[in-house]
Amino acid sequence: MADVTMRIYRGDQQGGKTVDYTVPLTPGMVVLDAVHAVQAQYAPDLAVRWNCKAAKCGSCSAEVNGRPRLMCKTRMDSLPLNEPITVYPMKAFPIIKDLATDVSWNYRVNKKIPAFKARPGVEWKMYQADVDRVQEFRKCIECFLCQDVCHVLRDHDKQEVFGGPRFFVRTASLEMHPLDGVSRIALLKEQLGIGYCNITKCCTEVCPEEIHITDNAIIPLKERVVDQFYDPLTMLFRKVRG
Repeated sequence: MADVTMRIYRGDQQGGKTVDYTVPLTPGMVVLDAVHAVQAQYAPDLAVRWNCKAAKCGSCSAEVNGRPRLMCKTRMDSLPLNEPITVYPMKAFPIIKDLATDVSWNYRVNKKIPAFKARPGVEWKMYQADVDRVQEFRKCIECFLCQDVCHVLRDHDKQEVFGGPRFFVRTASLEMHPLDGVSRIALLKEQLGIGYCNITKCCTEVCPEEIHITDNAIIPLKERVVDQFYDPLTMLFRKVRG
């Protein structure tokens, strides 16, 4: 069996460095397997989150060879094995220890979004096309890879004024629900800062559930914000009505 070098970040809020570990490569191995091998053979104190190992819990997010990925879904044989495989924690979130980061900010953002509330007197009936539209957004496993790769959060530290792609997806699942009666458009503009997004589609590229975040969620929500706040006819109508 061949060996592979895992170059894993070790550290905490005070700083850290990468450490190289050599582990045997086995058939069907994924990056999470290699990290577990490091824990078993060399570093039992290595901090890493994981749960289902089936790409459904979103726990094992990390940056493998510089790209945000789920470690349990990244096969070792899909990576260049003739050089060290780097594993870093997600850059967009504060580090706790090693590969574990503090993602609690996401849950604070989530609390800002009003829950589903049916329109008064609405008929509880939906067409299949409407079901399919919102069902895509409900596939999200909250791995926060889209949040990690988003340059507004990753490079510009706009956490206080920007919700990020995960919560644009959640808002879209509510705004596009045909029975919902709550408007979240002002929230998108004023608190979630959707205007900061310049639709680079990097969030879509890293989504393990293949949600079309940019095309199906962010762009339609941006259009709704423009319609409500910047459309000249709408603005004139509001002015006339006082």
